[in-house]
Amino acid sequence: MEWFLLVLLGLVAAMFGSIVGLGGGIIIVPVLMLLGSVLTGDTIGHAEAVGISLTVLVVTALASTMSYAKRNIVDFRSGGLFFITSGPAAVLGSALTGLLPAGVFQLLFGVFMLLMASLLIARDYMKPFTKKWPIVRTVKDASGQVHTYSYGIIPALAIGFGVGLISGLFGIGGGSLFVPLMVLLFRFPAHMATATSMFVIFLSSILGSGMHAVLGDTNWLLVLALVPGAWIGGKLGAAIAVRMSGKGLLWLLRVTLLLLAGQLIVEGLRSFW
Repeated sequence: MEWFLLVLLGLVAAMFGSIVGLGGGIIIVPVLMLLGSVLTGDTIGHAEAVGISLTVLVVTALASTMSYAKRNIVDFRSGGLFFITSGPAAVLGSALTGLLPAGVFQLLFGVFMLLMASLLIARDYMKPFTKKWPIVRTVKDASGQVHTYSYGIIPALAIGFGVGLISGLFGIGGGSLFVPLMVLLFRFPAHMATATSMFVIFLSSILGSGMHAVLGDTNWLLVLALVPGAWIGGKLGAAIAVRMSGKGLLWLLRVTLLLLAGQLIVEGLRSFW
């Protein structure tokens, strides 16, 4: 039963993550921390949960990227620019994870999830920035539709660094920040922002998970249990994302994030009492 639940966790987290460009870690990490004793019979520390999540994220993001690439909606050139800073920042964030006390990590992660849930709600009502940036990209997808958007090198590198740092620190993909910023600041089409975000997440999670592995934070048995569901969920989520708006699932994700955020904040505050 425990193995079945872990496979199911990997599938659900990866599916949600692929649909909105999150990567799934934002669900895997809190669930492992809060329900580790139920799933494995033993508690799972925050550094171990992050190490497991980032390792599984490599598989999830690869599956999603491959599916999106077939539809020609991954901007590899722009993704490579974001990765210049997101990769090293993911390594830095991964190195900092174990230095935080468990209660502080839970509190910070809970506040972060609360902010991300709020951003997922607010982005439906926010209008894209009208500025035309120096670098203009024109890309044609598999359906023949042409998309034009632009960005600046310095803002792109700054965003890449921030996303990479958060990714390595919390064990998440960072798409919860990446996608809205790409859409609102640079006017990326939503589906192309999600696809490109998953490509950058794939590259960054390789470096971040490598650092956690070096630090001994990775439980490989749990990784093996989560990977099959993550691979299927990553492909399933990518397929759903290009066929529907995903608004119903997006609201389910928002509510889930709010509930998990509340629980993590409570657990974090308890450590100070």
